[in-house]
Amino acid sequence: HHIPYLYNYCGQPWKTQEKVRQIMNTMYSNKPEGLAGNEDCGQMSAWYIFSALGFYPVNPSSGLYDIGIPLFPHVDLRLTNGKTFSIVAENLSDENSYVGSIRLNGRNYDQYILPHDSIMAGGLLQFEMVSQPRR
Repeated sequence: HHIPYLYNYCGQPWKTQEKVRQIMNTMYSNKPEGLAGNEDCGQMSAWYIFSALGFYPVNPSSGLYDIGIPLFPHVDLRLTNGKTFSIVAENLSDENSYVGSIRLNGRNYDQYILPHDSIMAGGLLQFEMVSQPRR
């Protein structure tokens, strides 16, 4: 499950975005055969949910999430500490399927790693979606 996110570590995040989007669109559906392979006690569903939010814990013990590509234009995570972490994908469409820029709490964010503490602090993660990869 972590393999598509490893492109982030090679300086090619657009390949992560392409592969994650491709997997979400072709290997998951709401039909009886909607999961490719064994569900593995929730791991495949967890991958999909995290990836649909726009990030995934490649190494869960690190407290870091690798940024991919969001599936929804707006999601609010209501956290156990009473705060809310919002994820917004501006201009998201089938055409605009690449991340052009990222802002965290209104500031430009040039990393493809998101610390767990940033989520738990609450706030806003904004993706500006574009039609061509940012190389």
